[in-house]
Amino acid sequence: MEMTATSTESTADAAESSAQPLFVERRRGPRYQFTATVELVDLKSRTRVQARTSDLSRGGCYVDTTSPLPVDTTVRMRLTQNKRSFEVEARVAYSLAGMGMGLAFTGATPEQVELLERWIGELSGEVLPELSASDQNEQVGGSKGSGHDQSYVLGTLVMELIRQGVLSKEKGKTMLDQLLGSNS
Repeated sequence: MEMTATSTESTADAAESSAQPLFVERRRGPRYQFTATVELVDLKSRTRVQARTSDLSRGGCYVDTTSPLPVDTTVRMRLTQNKRSFEVEARVAYSLAGMGMGLAFTGATPEQVELLERWIGELSGEVLPELSASDQNEQVGGSKGSGHDQSYVLGTLVMELIRQGVLSKEKGKTMLDQLLGSNS
């Protein structure tokens, strides 16, 4: 009996120690929840896939699709959200049948990288959606008058509160819209 218990324990221990995760985490940066339409074209077969993203990072994204492409497929992709499109070449890093695929970006123009950085900034709370500091200066008028200085300081304060997580992006954007709208 003692031998049976020991062999059962050993089998259970061996099963636990041999259990490996399905995927080894190799991401270099944080991923942010991000929904955008995706158009992919396999550069070799010209197969087209239309789907949606579920997350985004500086190095890639995850695409929800019931027909993912094979690993190492090179694609030309276009992510579109709010009338802005990011176009890049990418490689299928992993593929989950019936679920989706992870794509690693492999080449983008400086303009496309700028848009990606903008999206990441918005998603991380470092930049307000659709309203950068230069946009604020333009809307405020860039003047050195005391009303404009106050608007600039208040706008900067709201952005910092968003970065620190004190204000939600939505609430901060509403406040900035009100602030900037009152000075137009």
